[in-house]
Amino acid sequence: MNTNRLTLLLQVAGLLHLGLLCAGLMMPKIVGLREHLATLPSFIRKLFWVYYSFIGLCLVSFGLLTFTLAGTLAEGGTLARALCLFLAAFWTLRLIAATFVFDLGPYLTNCPRRIGYHAINLVFVYLPVIYLLAAWKGARP
Repeated sequence: MNTNRLTLLLQVAGLLHLGLLCAGLMMPKIVGLREHLATLPSFIRKLFWVYYSFIGLCLVSFGLLTFTLAGTLAEGGTLARALCLFLAAFWTLRLIAATFVFDLGPYLTNCPRRIGYHAINLVFVYLPVIYLLAAWKGARP
């Protein structure tokens, strides 16, 4: 795989992070999150929103770093490989959580939601594959 192709694949990965952010912003309304959180103590509600915000910050950071530094990541320096390996592990664990931990069945009540769910799972497969490829193949002919 040449560096230009890998750079493009990484830029797509960067954009997909921002797509996940958009999906995450829609999630509270779809699952009735505010109503569920209203029954919890104030500290737990605030803790959840802080965690939710930090997840959003991570998605923006991962996406912007990947998109803007895609060429550097594709060149395969030591730090680039380390970052790609971390992101591959991160998204692999997220894919495992999506597959075995979360039951979204009750919320997949219409066709657009089911399509969105499957699209997100495709992203959860794409990201670790591309990051692993970049960590393994970066800058090799």
